[in-house]
Amino acid sequence: MDQIRNKSLDGILSGRAIPVLFTLTIFLSASLLFFVQPLFAKIALPQIGGAPAVWTTAMLFFQTVLIAGYAYAHFSTRYLPVVGQMGLHIALWAVALFFLPLSIRTGVSFDADTPVALQTLLLFAAGVGVPFAVLSANAPLIQSWYSKTGGPSAHDPYFLYGASNLGSLGALLAFPLVAEPLLGVSQIGVVWAVGFVLLGGFLFSSGMVARRGGANQPAEREQRAARPGLRTTAYWLFLAFIPSSLMLSVTAKISRDIGSFPLIWVVPLAIYLLTFVLTFTNRPLFGKDALRWMLVGGMAFFCYFLTTTVNTLTWVSVGLLVASFFGITMVAHSALYAARPDKSQLTYFYMMMSIGGALGGLFNSIIAPTIFDDLYETRIIVFLALALFLVGGRKWSVRDIAIDGIFAVVVVTPFVAVALGLWGADISFAYRISAGLIAFAILVTHMIRLPVIGAAIVALVLGATYNHGDVIFKDRSFFGTHQVIEVDGMRLYVNGSTLHGAQSIEDLEKSRPRPMNYYHAAAPMGQVMMSDFAQNAKDIGIVGLGVGSLACFAQPGQNWQFYEIDALVDEVARDSSLFTFVNNCTPDAPTHLGDARIVLEQQKDVRYDIIVIDAFSSDAIPVHLSTNEAIALFRDRLKPGGLLLLHISNRYYNMSVPMARVADEIGMHIRFQEFANADNLPGAASSRVVLMSVDPQSLAEFDADDRWRVLESDGEPAWTDEYANILSVMR
Repeated sequence: MDQIRNKSLDGILSGRAIPVLFTLTIFLSASLLFFVQPLFAKIALPQIGGAPAVWTTAMLFFQTVLIAGYAYAHFSTRYLPVVGQMGLHIALWAVALFFLPLSIRTGVSFDADTPVALQTLLLFAAGVGVPFAVLSANAPLIQSWYSKTGGPSAHDPYFLYGASNLGSLGALLAFPLVAEPLLGVSQIGVVWAVGFVLLGGFLFSSGMVARRGGANQPAEREQRAARPGLRTTAYWLFLAFIPSSLMLSVTAKISRDIGSFPLIWVVPLAIYLLTFVLTFTNRPLFGKDALRWMLVGGMAFFCYFLTTTVNTLTWVSVGLLVASFFGITMVAHSALYAARPDKSQLTYFYMMMSIGGALGGLFNSIIAPTIFDDLYETRIIVFLALALFLVGGRKWSVRDIAIDGIFAVVVVTPFVAVALGLWGADISFAYRISAGLIAFAILVTHMIRLPVIGAAIVALVLGATYNHGDVIFKDRSFFGTHQVIEVDGMRLYVNGSTLHGAQSIEDLEKSRPRPMNYYHAAAPMGQVMMSDFAQNAKDIGIVGLGVGSLACFAQPGQNWQFYEIDALVDEVARDSSLFTFVNNCTPDAPTHLGDARIVLEQQKDVRYDIIVIDAFSSDAIPVHLSTNEAIALFRDRLKPGGLLLLHISNRYYNMSVPMARVADEIGMHIRFQEFANADNLPGAASSRVVLMSVDPQSLAEFDADDRWRVLESDGEPAWTDEYANILSVMR
């Protein structure tokens, strides 16, 4: 019977058909592997909040499980015959079927007293751990099986890794660009589950072809190349660590400023995978000279970008940031491919690669937030990338070092003097000049290294020490970076790259400080809080504490309660040496720590006259607080005729559009005001605000004010936990 089956396979899978089968198998597996990452993260967001660090921690989980999968592939191919490998793997695939369709276990909720990173890791482990582990083992396992088939290039099966990453790349882009705009999360999950079931057939067929190849003995009995030494292994880890950490740094920066949702998550990850496609091939697209320029260009932009404390992203700077990341990663992965071992060490090589990648995730999501009070990890990684520049060219001689040293002293030093402001240059601009030294040195010296590296170090170190104003507080939490600085008589609270609160220094001694910035009495939020409705309200809930500016609109006898996901924000707001709004105006008002949606869901009996939603972190959209389900929850926590006030100021998205759609669908009347501070009122800032109520009579006071206008829905579907098309509201 086995002979008949093998002859049948010989007839069907001969010649080029064998690599086609294995390419399709690894392509499908990789597509499922990387499609599930944004899918499950999106499923989990309503449970753990929309902070950018959620994705960074999720990536740590995926990278850690990838190590487990690669280790399993390594040891199973080393100690089991192919038939044993196939039987074990199909059995694990069958176990994973019990976790489909993907979902969050009932009863899981955020606990403010437990580290958020730990909760995120456990949530992902329970929901997607087993299916992801099975998928993560497939890339090295399938390549190992192919090496035993006798098919074309079986002696060097690394080309399949390119096909694997091509599938990963396609899946990542398909999720935000195709699946998310067209389907809900549940429907996407069903499609993914069908694909996972189909994968079982491809795995079985591939295993049978490998078994037919005659490699039915444990791999350790084959003739094997010597195990790579410690130095080689460390080099692999280093080359895998840099791109992984840099990818997460870039993702975190973009997510903090623009939003934490799948499209933002997958672009850097897709670029990361694209570099594998372009480098893990015998026909590279870029030569050594092109790679060297890509590395230097990438370092130059990162040094330029990192020379200010607050960097407000534009779409152009996002593109340059991603392109620079691409250049550095191309060099690292090209070096990794050049250092690949013999096929007998293939699974060990991939296991070390996965460990290096996971170390990058560990550094960015756990270590850096613990030991640094700012985003220094990006500077460290760019500094380490300089090592790629050092080892990427000719061997050094005493003459080379002497020439470079003289050039560094004679040419670079004067420019550094300018960068330090010794010639009266504006200090912020001067730091950028020092970053530009990299490009200057390249053009003048044709890739002489010491001046380039010296200029980069100047830019990175000086940029890290420069502050816009006097910093009186700096710290970091899972949810972002926090600074309190003093500039021109104002004390400012900066979260990420956005100002989230301000107090006049002279008001620190006053019993009732004046709300400023977005909360100025003349701005829309101040108008609402100064209205007759608000003055006569009894219960007021504030989602998003900031520095507590709104607290000083409180009236005697009112019950105010705050909701804040970040405990560090609450500490800053209640520290009288920093800000005095909360302690002076609402000293007894409690702060409920945790994601407001989850906390309010648990507070079944709470009802407010006014709920204020002011929960944006930088310009990142809190999508899970903007959906049909979220707004319906806030509506249900209002008293009859209560007001829901939402601050929707944003540089990148027109949030009035989804708000109008949601209000229309859940039966709320909505008003909108865009405040441009045309009169240049001192201490006021431009803002965009919407006001909702089930009862139109509650809005009558604002309808009499021509600054407020009715907001009409465009009739398109409202955002839901299942469906949210972010692209449709981009400015």
